[in-house]
Amino acid sequence: MTTPVVTTEGLEGRLRDLAPLALAAVVRRHGNFADAEDAVQEALVAAATSWPETGEPDNPLGWLLAVAGRRLTDQHRRDDARRRREQLAASWSLGRPDQLSGRDDTLILVFMCCHPDLTPGAAIPLTLRAVGGLTTREIAAAFLVPEPTMAQRISRAKARIKQSDVPFALPSPEERPARLRSVLHVLYLLFNEGYASNTGPELARTDLSGEAIRLTRMVRHALPHDPEVAGLLALMLLTEARRPARTGPDGELVPLAEQDRRLWDRALITEGLSIAAEALRRGQVGEYQVQAAIAALHDEAPAHAETNWSEILALYTLLEQMTGNPMVALNRAVAVAMVHGPGAGLELLDGLAGELSDHHRLHAVRAHLLEELGDHDAAATEFRAAADRATNPRERDYLTTKAAAAGGPRR
Repeated sequence: MTTPVVTTEGLEGRLRDLAPLALAAVVRRHGNFADAEDAVQEALVAAATSWPETGEPDNPLGWLLAVAGRRLTDQHRRDDARRRREQLAASWSLGRPDQLSGRDDTLILVFMCCHPDLTPGAAIPLTLRAVGGLTTREIAAAFLVPEPTMAQRISRAKARIKQSDVPFALPSPEERPARLRSVLHVLYLLFNEGYASNTGPELARTDLSGEAIRLTRMVRHALPHDPEVAGLLALMLLTEARRPARTGPDGELVPLAEQDRRLWDRALITEGLSIAAEALRRGQVGEYQVQAAIAALHDEAPAHAETNWSEILALYTLLEQMTGNPMVALNRAVAVAMVHGPGAGLELLDGLAGELSDHHRLHAVRAHLLEELGDHDAAATEFRAAADRATNPRERDYLTTKAAAAGGPRR
């Protein structure tokens, strides 16, 4: 008996969910990442071709594994590697569906893609390719590079993993904290690129941020008691909840202070608050939990003017002590300005000029604070400097508009 696939969209989503499970299982059994991925891709193509007519099999994952196994066997036959072929065939005795450790294998695959030897620029595309199920063309389009360039980047990442000789297994208890930090860092960067894209014509890429949330949910399902995994997921949900109000009718940027909070996604806020509270109760506070707590204070405020900036300042002070990150220091300066006035915030910005002199956000924050102090000419200059450094056209348009308004006629 089969279950018919009703829509193309449904089939694409189903295959995207199954792809990392199948790839993880094949890598675990076969050991070669590149060969396994080729075989799974062929199996996915075969499923996309046949399932609309025959219906989805009762055991779709087993179907994909069987097809991928045959592809690998055929490859080894063509290579005249009889011994390896026989070993592979022996390992491909499919058990009952409940014997397939799909979720565990997928988590291992995430850890492999986020190997500490890989830079985020390599780990993010590899994660999207292997775990997210995106095609090389889709990933190349997301990062605005030619498809051959992205294919080469992903290929080098695979080769680096192969050279590292990392086993297909979860890291040991001693290695896991460092490896998990790499995983969470890659997912955090992936979400940020989707929520506030550095490249591309639009302010955000919902496909990237959505995929980051999906993968983080997967990690949390496998590690339900890790407070930092929960903290990262809560941070993503609380931030994603504001997306509907973040752009205007024509895609223009709407800053947080001007957003219509009635448009925020209350279901995401409720879920994010619950997860954040659960993580903090464990008493092992990490940087993602602190960021989630800051996001929660923004989301809980009924209006921008009613935001608890004193608490946000305390949390940013703690976060800066934990990370030493200059962007955190920049955000703390904003909180200082909201609590103690724009002059106090500007004093803190002077200490960041060396580390963030070329970042558009430093100039944008300085411009806003100068505008609040009434120094409109200096504000216009800083808004123009920020616009010159912004890489996203929507942000650049917003900053250019602010520069023109600050430098225009005043009463």
